[in-house]
Amino acid sequence: MRSRRRSPDVRTAAVTPWVLGVDSGGSGLRVALAKAPCDGRSDTGHAATTASREPVRTGPAGIDAAHLLDQLLPMARALLDNAGDGDAGDRTAGDPDVGDPHAGSTRPVTIDAVAIGAAGMATLGDDLRARLPGALESALGVRRLALAADAVTAYAGALGLRPGAVVAAGTGMIALGTDLSRWRRADGWGHLLGDCGSGAWIGRAGLEAAMRAHDGRSGGSRALLARVEAVFGPAPQLPGLLYPRADRPAVLASFAPEVARCAAAEPADPVAAGILREAAGHIADAAAAVCPPSGECEVALTGGLFKMGDPLLVPLRDALAARLPHARTVPAAGDPLAGAVRVAAALATDGLRLPADGRLLHVRTEQGS
Repeated sequence: MRSRRRSPDVRTAAVTPWVLGVDSGGSGLRVALAKAPCDGRSDTGHAATTASREPVRTGPAGIDAAHLLDQLLPMARALLDNAGDGDAGDRTAGDPDVGDPHAGSTRPVTIDAVAIGAAGMATLGDDLRARLPGALESALGVRRLALAADAVTAYAGALGLRPGAVVAAGTGMIALGTDLSRWRRADGWGHLLGDCGSGAWIGRAGLEAAMRAHDGRSGGSRALLARVEAVFGPAPQLPGLLYPRADRPAVLASFAPEVARCAAAEPADPVAAGILREAAGHIADAAAAVCPPSGECEVALTGGLFKMGDPLLVPLRDALAARLPHARTVPAAGDPLAGAVRVAAALATDGLRLPADGRLLHVRTEQGS
């Protein structure tokens, strides 16, 4: 019986199977090359990585597939060249399927599967879904491809391929959960329509409280007003600094750590502490909306927002306990890039258990399905 693309003897003797994971977001493009497990394990071990700080453009057709390929293909080929030269440092040292870098022996490296997680994939990924399968097969010989929303790769990085719920929070906020039969999503609607409890949401609430204090209205915070003036200058100038910016969500989120500092001060600023309690409630609401309803639910928190520490995490633990008494909070095992590698490895070994979805997780196999 023939193998998928080559005889078993040739594959075993000469070819090392690898997978490629890609994370595309607002800070740029990250790519990881890892050896695919051949024994059904979900752990791919260490990966060789590279990154670009240029975010993939978004145009009238959505996320620009050509711009993504212009960055991805040279990065992938460089990683493949290094792996083929047996020069992956301690990331592949001792691996019996990799040529000895000191002896100079090499083995050809091919990519068996690729998983790409991209911010905006669910709503802006039509160009990627239309163009990437053919382009990656032509350029890299890849016929197994997963195109995922970044929330899906965040999920896979945090929890792997098991049921549960993940809240990914930074500038924005989205919650995603699955019982492995379908996905449940909550929020992730952007700073104008949602992202409740996110960095942008917290920062905006803190700025509003500062402006209330400046005006002498109720609900204001003199402590937050002092931080606004230290960070941005005189309060009346804030609208002129903020409204023309194309990166308003990031600017709003940049003030969230100031809210946390005021909440953690001695004595704590009650307005800042109240903002973080409300944010914790929003995050817990999103987690409750996506957590599988039957049995114990594992909930993982991932993203830069949770680096705020106790000012946010203490009220969040209380809110999760109240809304999800059957849930257990667990640490995130890895980040979205690790999740993309995990999805690619599972796809390469026919072990992908996460539910396919037309927009959240689009899967193409060798049979073209």
